[in-house]
Order: sequence, then structure tokens, then C-alpha cells
Amino acid sequence: MLELCEWLESTAVGVLVRESAYGFPTVVAFHIMGLMLSVGMLIWFDLRLLGLVMTKTRVSDLYRRLAPYIVCGFVIMFSSGLILFTGFAVAAYGNVYFRVKMAAMVIAGVNALVFHFATERSIASWDALPGPPLPARIAGLTSAVVWMVAILSGRLMSYTMF
Repeated sequence: MLELCEWLESTAVGVLVRESAYGFPTVVAFHIMGLMLSVGMLIWFDLRLLGLVMTKTRVSDLYRRLAPYIVCGFVIMFSSGLILFTGFAVAAYGNVYFRVKMAAMVIAGVNALVFHFATERSIASWDALPGPPLPARIAGLTSAVVWMVAILSGRLMSYTMF
């Protein structure tokens, strides 16, 4: 795996990110904007699942309205994150916060899959309720917590990698 990381750093993209005057700041700016769009919108949905905001709005309506922004932001965030990784793959590979961030993102993905393939199946019975059932609230809380962990870990990476 370390050899793959070394190879990634030697690619043109890796060199651009690491050595050009504008490569790193430009990609980081896109990463942060994607994060704001994706996770910012997702937190609204999580708070609705927790029954804390927009309790008069159907969960399915809110999801339908936010999903395009969540997906667009995630694509920007994920692709810019991969580009950033190519510039600092070796340092990231050995960084504990990078590993925590990756674990949090895997948990977020599993949580989303469980919500969409299990919890959401019964949405017709609780869609308009101000307080969704416990499985939906657990999904919302888990999502908010693991994304906070991913974001904080990503921030801590920058303090411990260089």
C-alpha cells in the first residue's frame, strides 16, 4: 500500500498539488466548498430525523429538496479529497487522523445504506410525524456524529502531517 501512495505522489496531479503555488489552495477551497454544501445540507436532514427542526415538513419532501445539493457537494468534496490525497498520500497513509477520517466516512456510508434500505422502507407510516421513530433518529444522530468526526479528523490531519 505504501508503494501505491509513493506512486500517487509522483503523478502529475500529486506534484501539482504539492509543489505549485496555486494547486493546493485551489483544491482545498473546492474541498471546503463541497464539504459545506454536502454536509451542511445533510445536517439539516439529520436534524429533521432527530425531530429538532422543520417538524411540519415531511421527511421525504425535505430529502427530495436537499438530495441534489447533498450529492453535488459530495461529488465535489470526494473528488477534491482524492486529488489532495495524491499530493500527500505517504504522509496521510501514516497519519492516525487520516485513518479515523476514513473510518468515519465508511461508517457514514454504512449508516446511509441502512437508512435507505431498511429504515426508510417504513417511511409512509412516520413521514409527517414531528418525531420520527427511534431507528430514524439513530440514523440522524449517527450521521451527524460521524461527519463531525470526519471533519474534525480532517482538520487535525493538517496539524499533524507537516
